[in-house]
Amino acid sequence: MTVAALNLDFAALTAKPVEKTPFPHVAVEHFIPQDELAALQTSLPQIASGGSFPPEALTLTPLMQNLITQLEGPELRKIIARKFSLDLDDAPTMLTVRGRTREKDGRIHCDSTAKRVTVLLYLNPPSAAFERQEGCLRLLNGPDDVEDFAVEVPPVNGTLLVFPNGPTTWHGHRQYVGPRYTIQLNYMEAGAKARSELRRHKLSALAKKLSFAA
Repeated sequence: MTVAALNLDFAALTAKPVEKTPFPHVAVEHFIPQDELAALQTSLPQIASGGSFPPEALTLTPLMQNLITQLEGPELRKIIARKFSLDLDDAPTMLTVRGRTREKDGRIHCDSTAKRVTVLLYLNPPSAAFERQEGCLRLLNGPDDVEDFAVEVPPVNGTLLVFPNGPTTWHGHRQYVGPRYTIQLNYMEAGAKARSELRRHKLSALAKKLSFAA
């Protein structure tokens, strides 16, 4: 199938109510239609190592670039702002791509206070490991036990997960090592800490781009 631009399901996101437990969030399965997701999966950038990669550090197909452009665009921003009663008009964005998960990934954490909202989009097909609940993101009731979760989100089927960050937005996953494609988009605060993270993000993009070119 040839796809020129992805038809992201903004209508499903708009209609989905905010879940309150264990903290406010929205999860939308098939945010990318399945036939279009299959086409996208054949054109994902090759990422052989762990860690987060800014798009500028990767070689992207037009379809992947279209996805990133839509995620950073005004429609998603407007829907999320309205759904969580936030003013995101001037919030800077930071977007990264992950292609592999390492042993040390998935430890319980809350995201940086410089990040106002976290948006995760999962681009993987189902697998035996994910069916065993490995690498499936869990929204946790507390900071101490990855098995004490209220919601589990398998990283498959073009699922979109959105949540505003806070001091109790604990999340993590069971250990998983292997391919696990995720796009993370953050709407950032405007303070010094956020500016510092955005500067590191730009420097990381440059360093990784030079590393790939070497």
